[in-house]
Amino acid sequence: MTTHLLKAEIHCHIEGAAPPALALRQAEKYGVDPSGFMAGDGYAWHDFAEFIQAYDRVAALFRTEDDYALLTESYLLDLAAINTIYSEIIVSPDHGDRIGLGADAYLAGITDGILSAREKTGIEARIIVTGERHFGPERVVAAAEYAARSHNPLVTGFNMAGEERMGRVADYARAFDIARDAGLGLTIHAGEVCGAFSVTDALDLVRPSRIGHGVRAIEDAALVARLAETGVVLEVCPGSNIALAVYPDFESHPLRRLREAGVRVCLNSDDPPFFRTSLSREYEIAAGVMGFGTAEINAMTRTALECAFVDEETRGRLLARFDESVQPAGEDAPNLR
Repeated sequence: MTTHLLKAEIHCHIEGAAPPALALRQAEKYGVDPSGFMAGDGYAWHDFAEFIQAYDRVAALFRTEDDYALLTESYLLDLAAINTIYSEIIVSPDHGDRIGLGADAYLAGITDGILSAREKTGIEARIIVTGERHFGPERVVAAAEYAARSHNPLVTGFNMAGEERMGRVADYARAFDIARDAGLGLTIHAGEVCGAFSVTDALDLVRPSRIGHGVRAIEDAALVARLAETGVVLEVCPGSNIALAVYPDFESHPLRRLREAGVRVCLNSDDPPFFRTSLSREYEIAAGVMGFGTAEINAMTRTALECAFVDEETRGRLLARFDESVQPAGEDAPNLR
């Protein structure tokens, strides 16, 4: 059991984290029939297209600044309850604009939720602004410009998500230059739907410190060696990869092979209730199905903290708290590579 282990997560989309029970309450609040995207106590979809439709319909249930504060706080309180000490939330200012709320109010609600959860539990969280690839380079550049001028101390990273098969990474490179110049940490979705080449393109053209997913790098031995040498971290989401049929089962998932090759990896939940997972379940699967020992799991958690988009003072506090929780010697001591 991994319940007692301190945890960290650096890859989770805020709308994708909406607990089904909260979504049902929101549907009732706004008079929305949930039968098209919910079944029982979970979200209903059968393929990627239906997943996107269900995701969008759930996201549409959050319409005000207070709704987003509630959503964010709810998710972080759930994380804190399983001993999570740090979380990075992926958000989309474009979504705030599309629903008529506005990017500023959208971000303000998320910020309020983070501050409320921290006050109640001590959990630290930061915001990663993301551009959505399928809306084209101009919108991704606009998201980077928004992140760069936000002046919100909780906005510490920039990302690009969305349909990996649309456009070339080169088309979006300017957005990452803007974010880099503003001092934001860089990560990018790659190597999930598309193969190893998408990770190579990201490394060459974006030069991120982290890759969202990145698991298909395993298909290119030279790329795996490059990741190990450079220390670029893969934000791995096993439950998501299985739910979306990137791999048929957890036994065939390359997380262990990547880690044994020296690649820095960590555990994340992506859009947890949509994939019938949670951060707690990801840790349990790593231990019970993938066969990782406590020391290995602790090492992956420490990697998440080491590469988190936070100031060094905060990182130091998080690492000190984490290290105090880990046995200093014996079989369960962490491999802190």
